[in-house]
This record gives sequence, structure tokens and C-alpha cells, in this order.
Amino acid sequence: MATAEKAPGALKTIGELSHELGVAQHILRYWETKFPQLRPMQRAGNRRYYRPADIELARRIHRLLNEEGYTVRGVQKLLREKGGQAPELQPPATAPEAPPTAVTHDEPSGVDVFRLIALRNRLADALEP
Repeated sequence: MATAEKAPGALKTIGELSHELGVAQHILRYWETKFPQLRPMQRAGNRRYYRPADIELARRIHRLLNEEGYTVRGVQKLLREKGGQAPELQPPATAPEAPPTAVTHDEPSGVDVFRLIALRNRLADALEP
């Protein structure tokens, strides 16, 4: 039975989850050492089986690290403070009237300033007590 044919609540092996997330298996094992909330079941021979809650947490960790730009320590802090809940994605309140630019010539800098400002605001909101 292929991974795509499994029921939504079925357990997944480390290989299936790593394929789904697009990360190597050793990365998932590393996350288990860094995030105590991520604890898959282990059977004979240390074979790992991820429960649906573990799968959701691994997806959340992957999104925060690889899409949102958090560091491992930042994700650890979020998971500790928010009880494993992902931070709410909020659109930026208002865009600044004149974005700060460091480049004075006509070539594009390759840096999306508005995206950086939005990321800074999300990080500041996540770190507030």
C-alpha cells in the first residue's frame, strides 16, 4: 500500500514523513533531539512510527524553519511559550509610506523590504510576553 493510499489517521514511518516534508530522515531524528514535543512511537529495532499529532507538529516545525525563517532556538521558544501551537500568521498592519532603501542605483537589490518588515513584525509579536 503506497503512502498516498493511507488513511488520514494512519501512522507514518520516518521514511514516509521525510518524503512528505521533503527533508532527509536524519533531519527528523535531529528535530526529535531538539524538540521534546516531537516523540514518535518506537518499535523493535528503533523503527519510528509518527502519530497524526507528531505529523502535524513536524509539519509545523518544517514550516517555521524553512518557510517562515525561524531558527531552531526560535522555534523551541515558540513551542515552549505557545504550548506547541503555531503562531498565527498575520498580514502586516500597514505598509510604511516610504520603504527604506540602501541601494541608490536603478538595479534591483534582490531584497524584498516589505517581506522583511512583515517578518520582523511577526517575530516581534511572537516574542512579546
